[in-house]
Amino acid sequence: MKLNAIRWMAAAAAVIAAMNTAPAGAQSLNGAGASFPAPVYAQWAYQYKELSKVQVNYQSIGSGGGIAQIKAKTVDFGASDAPLQKSQLDEGDLVQFPLIMGGVVPVVNVDGVTAGKLILSNALVADIFLGKITKWNDAAIAGLNKGLALPDKDITVVRRSDGSGTTNIFTDYLAKVSVRWKEDIGVGKTVNWPVGVGAKGNEGVAAQVRQISGSIGYVEYAYAVQGKMSFVKLINREGGEVSPSIASFQAAAANADWKPEQGFALFLTDQPGKESWPITGASYILVQKKQAKADIAQAMLKFFDWCYKHGKETAEKLHYVAMPDNVAQLVEATWAKEITADGKPVWPAQ
Repeated sequence: MKLNAIRWMAAAAAVIAAMNTAPAGAQSLNGAGASFPAPVYAQWAYQYKELSKVQVNYQSIGSGGGIAQIKAKTVDFGASDAPLQKSQLDEGDLVQFPLIMGGVVPVVNVDGVTAGKLILSNALVADIFLGKITKWNDAAIAGLNKGLALPDKDITVVRRSDGSGTTNIFTDYLAKVSVRWKEDIGVGKTVNWPVGVGAKGNEGVAAQVRQISGSIGYVEYAYAVQGKMSFVKLINREGGEVSPSIASFQAAAANADWKPEQGFALFLTDQPGKESWPITGASYILVQKKQAKADIAQAMLKFFDWCYKHGKETAEKLHYVAMPDNVAQLVEATWAKEITADGKPVWPAQ
């Protein structure tokens, strides 16, 4: 039977709750951060525990929280959808690398509108989140959706209230497609939203959109699909009418230029190509360059190595895009050069 993301996350949580019964000497790893990749991280942790007896605990607290905790050295790894720039990595003595890719999608709760039936242009998305378009039957929306009965109902914007890498991806997209957004609002994990109600995490935004009739929000694709939410189709920069999917995320990432020397920092928003989903992004792992314990560092990198080599099928089932093999090789070469314990490299692990 195919389990959905919520049940997989519950199963992983059950394993975590049972950690006190783990065999003596079993290793435990702790991470925290982005909610964007939480469903796949939870399932990977569950599978890896069954294979290795290593317990991976992950808290979905938002990218801002993950960055803060890895800087404070209260977790073994942090996770963020907003990549840190080289200067920030150097300041925190951190190593950064991408572990998974996915898409951010607008989702709506509008009477009579099912998944994939509503089409919006990039400009319309920006104008809705700017508060310029306030009714679902606005002429600009109706003009793109002839034949779709749109109600004379106020639009309620739902957006993140916490420091969020998903927000960083979404606002980077909005800034690229709207001059007004770029000049007035800008890009970041948090911004001064002109309209809307806030919610914490992808989970919170999804819950609010389900509850509020006439609402629109943005969530990671897995939350939209597994929650059976009504996602929106978009018209991308080249006029392609695209649905969020593994194929459209891969199209956006096809020509990505990953730069290890810059911490692999890369945004995949508003990419060229008629098949490209315009709100695609990677999720990043952050670890300390100088590890306190070699055995914990090696156990952690072994887990990430397993995710790269054996986690692709699970990732795709949960509607994420696994990192290409060549990128994984670049990442592991970076581990070997930059991550140490007691002055010695910890990778390749012994």
